[in-house]
Amino acid sequence: MIRRVMIRRRAAQVAFSSRIHPVAARVLAARGQAEPVDYGLAGMLPPTLGGLDQASRILTEALLSDQRILVVGDFDADGATGCAVAVRALRSMGARRVDWMVPDRFRHGYGLSTALVREVQDDVPAVILTVDQGISSLAGVALARSLGAKVIVTDHHLPGPSLPEADAIVNPCLRDDPFPSHCLAGVGVVFYLMLALRGRLREQGHFKRQQPRLDALLDLVALGTVADLVPLDENNRRLVAQGLARVRAGRCTMGVRALLEVAGRNLAWVNASDLGFAAAPRLNAAGRLDDMGIGIRCLLADTEREARALAEQLDQLNAERRSIQAEMQQLAENQADVVSAALGEPIQGLCVFDGDWHQGVVGLVAGRLMERLQRPVIAFAPAEPGSDMLKGSGRSPAGIHMRDLLVDIDRECPGLIERFGGHARAAGLSLARTGLDDFRRCFDQLLAGVPFVDECVETDGALAPEELSVATVEALDKVGPWGQGWPEPLFDGRFKIESRRVVGADHLKLTLRSPDGGPAVDAIAFRAGAICHQELPDPLHVTYRPELNRWRGQVSLQLVIQHLVTETVND
Repeated sequence: MIRRVMIRRRAAQVAFSSRIHPVAARVLAARGQAEPVDYGLAGMLPPTLGGLDQASRILTEALLSDQRILVVGDFDADGATGCAVAVRALRSMGARRVDWMVPDRFRHGYGLSTALVREVQDDVPAVILTVDQGISSLAGVALARSLGAKVIVTDHHLPGPSLPEADAIVNPCLRDDPFPSHCLAGVGVVFYLMLALRGRLREQGHFKRQQPRLDALLDLVALGTVADLVPLDENNRRLVAQGLARVRAGRCTMGVRALLEVAGRNLAWVNASDLGFAAAPRLNAAGRLDDMGIGIRCLLADTEREARALAEQLDQLNAERRSIQAEMQQLAENQADVVSAALGEPIQGLCVFDGDWHQGVVGLVAGRLMERLQRPVIAFAPAEPGSDMLKGSGRSPAGIHMRDLLVDIDRECPGLIERFGGHARAAGLSLARTGLDDFRRCFDQLLAGVPFVDECVETDGALAPEELSVATVEALDKVGPWGQGWPEPLFDGRFKIESRRVVGADHLKLTLRSPDGGPAVDAIAFRAGAICHQELPDPLHVTYRPELNRWRGQVSLQLVIQHLVTETVND
């Protein structure tokens, strides 16, 4: 648990129907929503992305001419789900020669690299379709086109100063793109391209009978969207809500079902958090440690047996990832402590490195350290064992733009960074091992004048004793989904501690009761660290998320504690 300043959201005065649970109404009003949204597909934004027309023309010609199409994904959950959406959709629309590839983190590096393109030059496809990458792959796109392939780039990452000379680019983050939302994940972008392709094929009379149902792929869209932590604006919430509805009804792809089941989730009760914290890490484990092809094959599996076998393999990889991460995290924490002691003052920013670290896990290490320090952190590992190149993954708190920080370093120290890209809160880069010290100096200099900003934890206020109920949690779930940019309800309250015990290595299990009375309620604080064994104030002021425990047909309430509250701004 971490200590943060707490601010209570101010709910707008909105008159809701009496059919809406009062807590759900208050939570929605605090997010500026005047009434519950009908997340039906009829309200989905139409396919107006720039580049869709040209991209769908190229794919239509390839499909109708029986040309080979190669889908090139990415080695994270967004790229894997997007690859599966493209392959499944193209095949459902009659494409017979659809293959897929995913970059190997060690062999190819990120994106449509020249190394990857050279692997297909002996059998060059008519069309290469990138998913969730390609906007920074200038050399790879140029090489592919010189070999005779047409290249369609679908991506959602911020473009650099130059765009690849592709035959078509579909990216909502391009300047002046007409699409109303810049929040689509990579899987969302390629889903819209498949909608546009189906529309063009329909106009040409391609479908002799019923056209394929692309909404059957929305469970994949939901998984990739939640996993990639893109803001859940209304359109993304609609895509996620529709995908979750399919999962809960048991009408999802075999791979998504298997991923959730090996994680111990009951499909009937799956929510966005289950996609983000159960299915996504298992899918990502393949790209981090092995080959994301395992994950894509799981998502493309059409039999329960095949999907389950691949999901179990992914589950084992995820367990291995957790073990590797724990060892790396401890070393990174030690490095942070040494730097902090030497400075004698708060760390402005931190670069950590170890020659034995795994490059597929450095982003997770950087994220944990960033949460602790609330400053930008970049963790580096060798690009491959014994390599002279380093791969770095950076994370930054709100208020400091990680990709812009790398832009500034590249400007101040030209040639130091070989390549980089990313978003406001996360970015990746490559540089020579000999340049690490210079990078650290430039990194520290640029952050020296950047003020610390306290992270403010926003809550939805307190729940009265009678509102601490199963009915409240069910009502909040009905008006979801929740996620990045549309925060899951978080409450705060003061409780008397009736009992406490440590479970596992560092989880604190509590029985709490409101000072105003009411029933006792179970609570748990995961990864509570030293707090497990120290004296706690009584009453205890915490932020928490209410969840439901379902066990042997019984349903009970549990509070998942997020923070100890030490300062309240507008209590």
